[in-house]
Amino acid sequence: MASLTTTLDQYEVWFLTGSQNLYGEETLRQVAEQSQQIARALHSSTAVPVNVVWKPVLKDSESIRRAALDANADDRVIGLIAWMHTFSPAKMWIAGLDALTKPLLHLHTQANVELPWAEIDFDFMNLNQAAHGDREFGYIQTRLGVTRKTVVGHVSNPAVSGSIGSWTRAAAGWAASRSMKLARFGDNMRYVAVTEGDKTEAELRFGVQVNTWPVNELAEAVHSATDAAIDVLVAEYDDLYDVVPELRKGGERHESLRYGAAIELGLKSFLEAGDFAAFTTSFEDLGALRQLPGLAVQRLMAQGYGFGAEGDWKTSVLVRVANVMGSGLPGGASLMEDYTYDLTPGAELILGAHMLEVSPSLTSERPTLEIHPLGIGGREDPVRLVFNTDPGPAVVVAMSDIRDRFRLVANVVEVVEPTAALPNLPVGRAVWRPEPDFATSAAAWLTAGAAHHTVMSTAVGIEVFHDFAEIARTELLVIDKTTTQRDFTREVRWNQAYYRLAQGL
Repeated sequence: MASLTTTLDQYEVWFLTGSQNLYGEETLRQVAEQSQQIARALHSSTAVPVNVVWKPVLKDSESIRRAALDANADDRVIGLIAWMHTFSPAKMWIAGLDALTKPLLHLHTQANVELPWAEIDFDFMNLNQAAHGDREFGYIQTRLGVTRKTVVGHVSNPAVSGSIGSWTRAAAGWAASRSMKLARFGDNMRYVAVTEGDKTEAELRFGVQVNTWPVNELAEAVHSATDAAIDVLVAEYDDLYDVVPELRKGGERHESLRYGAAIELGLKSFLEAGDFAAFTTSFEDLGALRQLPGLAVQRLMAQGYGFGAEGDWKTSVLVRVANVMGSGLPGGASLMEDYTYDLTPGAELILGAHMLEVSPSLTSERPTLEIHPLGIGGREDPVRLVFNTDPGPAVVVAMSDIRDRFRLVANVVEVVEPTAALPNLPVGRAVWRPEPDFATSAAAWLTAGAAHHTVMSTAVGIEVFHDFAEIARTELLVIDKTTTQRDFTREVRWNQAYYRLAQGL
């Protein structure tokens, strides 16, 4: 069995420095020393969550090509940072950039922050040429159509290290997507359009393998859970949650909690045995399962798994990617759904939830563990965690298949406390205020054809999702404080032309 890995400790980003043999050994020695200093600064920065590995200065076409091929072949490497310390003639980079399949960040920086005005001579100028060396590099990247992120400034600037750190998180999400296996238990909900999608194109675009397993194979794993293992997990529930009396040992519904624990044990063992990082369920196809999985799904999302309800594998992919990208940060990621509105003029809010499956990674409070009837699915009452999402900034992101491509739509939001208690809503939930305002946000979302299932991330923001979309060469429409309905509609129309042209004939 393979345990799911969500941490970023195993990942590397290689730091490449461009120069040439023209300048002589003394200058090249200084180039190496100064580039190592910058690589060390990034490696030690708390904003950069992965290992930054310095590589020897690149001075010719073959060494550049070899560095790209070596990076491609190393699964630990999730991307390259390139800096032209002096002047690295761009034609030397053609073969390497053409061969590169890993994400690329172009760092436009220099060794010193301030200029030593009184000491500048031409030796200094020969050594510190990034101002035009990086322009040469930028030209060849554009000429070759290389997708990259460009970051400008000194590495001592927190904005620079923060932007690089965001990109490394996106690159880690991309690496997770490229190796992801997703198990669908049952099909998507009947008659629903937006949960459909081209699974072959998804594997080509994102690398994720999406396949289906009979739900009764899952049921067999659930019903194989031992009493001893169930005892241990139920004790963990007692430690972590406020379990309602009827579910506690001796309570009249305790057996329902034990069955919920069996679902978690069986589901996790199935996912580990198949090396799956994401999964879906469907209330229309539960086979021999006695409950719709609720508690188990919530806890597995909090452990890093991707999940989509009603067979929505696209959202499951996003939840897994968001979990990886947010590793080590406060907050979390979860399946979310816009459910209903508070339309008080000037104070509009969105109440998001789902039938059962909202991840407790969205809260720092102690959830309650409850049991309630569920009007769909035709099974026993399911157990679930009930809580409010912590207030603070967040982003909700949806993926839609719009026939000739996948489209990501993201709305920057502010999660707020509910304006009143919700004693009769027994699910995990979030209440938020969307940017720029409710009417513009909702109209833009509908104009984009964005899905009703989303991932809500309270750990990473819009920059990380933007970087992920750029790496994946996938359309992203952003709804934020700058959005107007007129401009957004134009962007949707322009994008339609751009992405069709970008695919080629």
